[in-house]
Amino acid sequence: MKFVDEARITVVSGHGGSGCVSFRREKYVPKGGPDGGDGGKGADVILMASSRFTTLLDLKYKKINAGRKGEPGRGRNRHGKNAPDLVINVPVGTVVKDSATSEVLADLVEDEQFIIIAKGGRGGKGNAHFSSSTHQIPRFAQPGEEGETRDITLELKLLADIGIIGLPNAGKSTFISKVSAARPKIADYPFTTLVPNLGVIRYKDFNNIVIADIPGLIEGAHSGAGLGTRFLKHVERTSLFIHVIDASGLFGNSPLHDFEVINNEIKKFNSSLAENPQLVALNKIDLITERDEIINLKNILTEKGYKVFNISAVTGEGVDALIDAAAEIFFRSKKQSDECT
Repeated sequence: MKFVDEARITVVSGHGGSGCVSFRREKYVPKGGPDGGDGGKGADVILMASSRFTTLLDLKYKKINAGRKGEPGRGRNRHGKNAPDLVINVPVGTVVKDSATSEVLADLVEDEQFIIIAKGGRGGKGNAHFSSSTHQIPRFAQPGEEGETRDITLELKLLADIGIIGLPNAGKSTFISKVSAARPKIADYPFTTLVPNLGVIRYKDFNNIVIADIPGLIEGAHSGAGLGTRFLKHVERTSLFIHVIDASGLFGNSPLHDFEVINNEIKKFNSSLAENPQLVALNKIDLITERDEIINLKNILTEKGYKVFNISAVTGEGVDALIDAAAEIFFRSKKQSDECT
């Protein structure tokens, strides 16, 4: 299925049904009073998060989503039926924004969490409501209220506990395939991965840990280079980064330069993300014969305050130690967060 994480749509709630103008007509009742019923309520438009959906693909191509009108009232005080609500399912993690103002209307982060994005119009009152001692024959009724029309933007931000960051060809896809059941496309050229990949680490006796491989990060991504900021938003929900670096230096600049490039891009995109805990994985050590350089690199990064691990995502060397450290940080922060709430 094609991964789509943005969609702009128009939602239109249903109009209320009109009230009825009617008078009682029965045998032996020559002057029956008004008996026009009320119109039904128009459909609300509801956005509901569902774990069954992983993309906004359907909404990308269905620009207008309109609810049904309420039924009109009828004689003999029969009210029109309310229209059924229009429920639009979106993936968990969808942010709902007003397209005109960019105001965040909702952040749907839990399964079955919902928001009424457009309220249906009320049904009009029939003429039976307007009968009084001074006005016994009302020949009018209310029209139904019009529904609401809203232009909204939907942005999907993946719900992941750990974000895997790094330049193209650093080995992020190989790493996520090693520690989870995810099977992203892997090849020896840049931008092999064109969409974020989610994986689940089943860690010992603890709960599962969701990890996300964030593609397209290169120098200048915050200003549109490469895949631009399209996927940077997916790291905003993560509580920990695993920064994968090609320590072999076979596919780019020096490993230290690559490390600084990614951190600068994240900081320019969202400065608060730079404060997230970060573990550094010096990958592809299986390709390195002389390890003096990697020792120096590890010392430099350690002096900067980072925990550094030598790994090979291909052979699995050092991967378990890295996952243990990541799990310890994640579960500790999760426990602290639970205690605060």
